[in-house]
Amino acid sequence: VYSAPLNETLVLLLNVTSSSISNWSSVVSLPHEVMPGPRCHTCTTHVSLRIRFLVIHSQVVELLSEVIGWIYFLAWSVSFYPQAWENWTRKSVVGLNLDFLALNLTGFFAYSVFNIALFWVQPIKEEYLKRDPNGVIPVTASDVFFSLHALLLCSLYVCQAALYQRGGQTVSWPARGLLLLGWTFALVTLFLAVAQVITWLQYIYYFSYIKLAVTLVKYMPQAYMNYQRKSTVGWSIGNVLLDFTGGVLSILQMVLQSYNNDQWMLFFGNPTKFGLGLFSVLFDLLFISQHYCLYRTKYQPLPSEEQDPDQDCPRRTAPELPQD
Repeated sequence: VYSAPLNETLVLLLNVTSSSISNWSSVVSLPHEVMPGPRCHTCTTHVSLRIRFLVIHSQVVELLSEVIGWIYFLAWSVSFYPQAWENWTRKSVVGLNLDFLALNLTGFFAYSVFNIALFWVQPIKEEYLKRDPNGVIPVTASDVFFSLHALLLCSLYVCQAALYQRGGQTVSWPARGLLLLGWTFALVTLFLAVAQVITWLQYIYYFSYIKLAVTLVKYMPQAYMNYQRKSTVGWSIGNVLLDFTGGVLSILQMVLQSYNNDQWMLFFGNPTKFGLGLFSVLFDLLFISQHYCLYRTKYQPLPSEEQDPDQDCPRRTAPELPQD
């Protein structure tokens, strides 16, 4: 007989074998009523339980899936550092598209809001479980850490773009239009949530939609810029390789989990996650081909990039001394 304190989770590990399948109804037996403590004024109280079973084929595959999960989490987290290092060593962001920076910063800000709300804000968590009583909160501590860490590094990129040579580059008007559309959508839906036209849970999910939209378009300006310049100088290939590694391993983990749990809806039932992972991997392959195959020749700067390194910042000149 197993027992646990009140409001505590009790985990039971059941080894279901072929001999116990015929008697599966007696594997778990739960009482319909429990006796309360001596301080309770009622005689009995009904039990409200929610049981979630996870059936796996192999412990080895489960362990392999967990290891792959940690590897791709580290790969995605570390992937932000090569670009920051390259910007710092070159004291320049020439070759790094500013549209990509602006869109990426907005995307990870929206992703952070979504993760923080579903992980830490109790009323929103309760609203989620009321909507889906048999569901599980889809955000973990690692999701929160990853999004905040990515937001911090994207902010660092923006600071580097403000301080270092940019080659005359600015955020394009199409990117400004997309950013204005996204922020206007977030502001309008905020007023709707305050007016209780929509729930706060719906409002938080709108931030996830902003992140999805950003992910679909953010790589396009960088890929087109590489094509125009016929070079990937300034765009860190280390960032691309680590991102590609994380994307491939995340898809592999989805396949392993679906096989091991015999639940292929984990794979096909979440087309957004799978589609975005595949979309990122395809763009990484494009960047890899640009770097190692298409644009391997020595880079010739465009006319707009041929400027003094200090042109983006006011030049300081020494005061003239009076002549005798």
